[in-house]
Amino acid sequence: MPSEILYTLGRVVIQGYARLMLKMDVHLHAALPAGPIIFVANHPSATDPFLIHMISRKQINVLITAKAFSVPVFGWFLHKVQEIPVPLEHGSAALEQASQHLARGQSVAIFIEGRISPLEGGFLPPRSGAARLAISSGAPVVPVGIFLHRERCHNIRSRIAGGMPSEARWYLRGPYAITVGHPTHFAGDAEDREHVHRTSETIFEGIRSLAHESERRIHSRKLVGTTV
Repeated sequence: MPSEILYTLGRVVIQGYARLMLKMDVHLHAALPAGPIIFVANHPSATDPFLIHMISRKQINVLITAKAFSVPVFGWFLHKVQEIPVPLEHGSAALEQASQHLARGQSVAIFIEGRISPLEGGFLPPRSGAARLAISSGAPVVPVGIFLHRERCHNIRSRIAGGMPSEARWYLRGPYAITVGHPTHFAGDAEDREHVHRTSETIFEGIRSLAHESERRIHSRKLVGTTV
């Protein structure tokens, strides 16, 4: 089955689940630009790599932990729809693959914290991958701020290929708000560590602001916006 059809079917399933189980709201500050986009988001739960597909009708290839690709059937599906595996260490190969997707005109999504953020709230420090990808590719960065009630998350244990145990924090039911910001281009030298650090902080500052906006929207119980 062609990857485009599998992707469409997967998105329909995710959209159906979101409508049934989540009070999901996606609010866009501006229309998404044409061409390839780097969506950069915070990461409060293991559910995020799936729900982030709801921000655009166009295909998004998400950088996901490589462990997920070891799960029977599920891992096959991730490969077929061209999601991008990220090893626990040395993610340069994943960034190169993401760069190739962008060069082909495809959009990608990356979680700037690199791991799921703390249960008690807040954020992990940003990693440099999103900034390096933005600077080297020239593709616009669109920041994405996610908020959910973390106390409603469930720690689910499973075993991946080889019998290795794995545990992740999943958000299965409740309000889930996403705020999508304005696109920004970044230029310069991707090997300049200080410039990359400043770019990461700039991107992350926007994401934190958008996540707080998502939080306010949930707490105000308005939950209005442009749903895609």
